[in-house]
Amino acid sequence: MKVVIQRSLNSKVEIDDKVVGKIDKGLVVLVGFKDSDSEKDIKYIVDKIVNLRIFDDENGVMNKSILDVKGSILSISQFTLYANTKKGRRPSYIEAMKPDLATKFYDLFNLELQKYVKVETGQFGADMKVSITNMGPVTIIIESEVNS
Repeated sequence: MKVVIQRSLNSKVEIDDKVVGKIDKGLVVLVGFKDSDSEKDIKYIVDKIVNLRIFDDENGVMNKSILDVKGSILSISQFTLYANTKKGRRPSYIEAMKPDLATKFYDLFNLELQKYVKVETGQFGADMKVSITNMGPVTIIIESEVNS
């Protein structure tokens, strides 16, 4: 499982020119799954996300978590995080989890996040337009290796 986390001032996701998810201060989380992922990976990544100290404290030091700042998360499924570009010019997505199972994992991931923070989402498999106002910018990549 891999996530790209961006600290956000405000962000939204649109499908067919309709806003389906929107947050103010918080995190945009792009999430991808691979075939060997399990629910343990989801719990590991969620714990990392909600406790990651990447928001400024009163001294301007990144010392607060999304829980501390009472922020929200915009969660977007993105299988292209597992693009393999080592051969040729066209990425291979063979490492990405198959859509039927990935949909279930994405739902479980969002349910786990919702135990801690408000979560807005895109729609799995949809053609989405994601607008992100990245604060900082701060972008962090986390990959679980629970099953490795």
